Amino acid sequence: MATALTTTPRLLENYIGGRWTPAASRERIDVENPATGEVLARVPLSGADELDAAVKAAREALPAWRAVSVLERARRLFALREALSQRHEELARSVTAEMGKTLVDARAEVARAIEMVECACAVPTTMQGRILEDVSRNVDCETVRQPVGVCAAIVPFNFPAMVPMWFLPFAIACGNTFVLKPSEQVPITQQIVFEVLDGLGLPPGVVNLLNGGRRLGEAMLDHSGIDAISFVGSASVARLVYERAARTGKRVQALGGAKNHIVVMPDAAIDEAVAGIIGSAFGAAGQRCMAGSVVVTVAGAHERLMAKLITAAEQLRIGDGMQESTDVGPLVSEAAGERICSWIERAAAGGARVVLDGREGVAARGASFVGPTILDGVTPEMEVAQEEIFGPVLGVIAVATLDDAIAVVNASRFGNGTSIFTESGAAVRRYRHDVQAGMIGVNIGVAAPVACFPFSGWKDSFFGDLHAHGGDAIDFFTRKKTVTSRYFSGADGSGPYFVER
Repeated sequence: MATALTTTPRLLENYIGGRWTPAASRERIDVENPATGEVLARVPLSGADELDAAVKAAREALPAWRAVSVLERARRLFALREALSQRHEELARSVTAEMGKTLVDARAEVARAIEMVECACAVPTTMQGRILEDVSRNVDCETVRQPVGVCAAIVPFNFPAMVPMWFLPFAIACGNTFVLKPSEQVPITQQIVFEVLDGLGLPPGVVNLLNGGRRLGEAMLDHSGIDAISFVGSASVARLVYERAARTGKRVQALGGAKNHIVVMPDAAIDEAVAGIIGSAFGAAGQRCMAGSVVVTVAGAHERLMAKLITAAEQLRIGDGMQESTDVGPLVSEAAGERICSWIERAAAGGARVVLDGREGVAARGASFVGPTILDGVTPEMEVAQEEIFGPVLGVIAVATLDDAIAVVNASRFGNGTSIFTESGAAVRRYRHDVQAGMIGVNIGVAAPVACFPFSGWKDSFFGDLHAHGGDAIDFFTRKKTVTSRYFSGADGSGPYFVER
């Protein structure tokens, strides 16, 4: 009789001071594949001692790393970009395994992560200062940029590869050192990234990885050795992060939640609008802060849109993201699936019409799976129209005019992104001018900008002054120093270097 072999899931380690280091904490949780329930690894919940060690390593590495020329720092990022590209598929499969999104989505995410590194490679240009000669007689004034110090990031579960790269490459390009805490739900992808970083020959302590949960994140906000912190998560937590970290004098950028609206005008190219809405609302099972979760139809657009939208959503294939044929993978956990089902039930009880119900078949597929859901007859006052659901649930609000649509969007406490589908240039100009959101899409379902532009959420979607990536990243990860100078010995051409010999 054959004996079945069992394997114990590996225990993840921290990366501190240039070395992989076992966590001292005995507290651990399982990292599960949400599609299968398989335990992929065990992650330790590191504590104050590990945080102190990581910050100490980062602080000690800071002078040497700052002294590395900006050109050489850029070369290290070029090497990082190449190494990540070589492991593109491995990273994508890690994202799918631990988070659940489809391989198509995961590959696109890794590509965006690499794009962030590419943008940071421009640091010899983007970090340049300014100079003005003769602000007064023989007096010059110049502004230079210098690193902030030890920077840290607390990142969410929904983009295990990309969101850390919103911060890490820009921070180290500018001469800072860095401490990263990935989400304890999806820590494996960053283990791969730090294997790559470990091979770049960076001075020990320039980059550090700490695994942990909420207590570790709170300790990072309070730690006096951290000079700047970046956060991505829900709006309520983002506000708390902003307030708590600011009390300890940190520079903070805290990206919060969203309730993104897609406005469809009567003249929209309807097939293209449907495709854009489907990708925006149901890509990554709706677990994106740029997901379009509310469609606002103007006048006759509702009648033109709904049948095609429902048909397209019905045709989406639900399953394990590892299967190339899958269109919609699982939510990140069974708890998330139960929460989404509860939202659908509450929406129906509140008067919304469930014209496509993603709860059907949940029992057969598993509690982590909820299919695309469309709620028609939603009104702006309903809770489902106001709060972030973070799942594959799309509400539809019908209004009479573009003014009404703008009013619906602007009434939201969120202001991350919004899109309009129309062929009218006048409608586009009016919309982009009047709408209160930081990222606007025109005939584009997901209005997330490329890496060289800032991720510029407004209102409760962002707390801080400087956004992630783009030019804001360089501003966030540097401090400006202005030098005013004059020299007396050569002002009239009579100094020692002007004497003829």
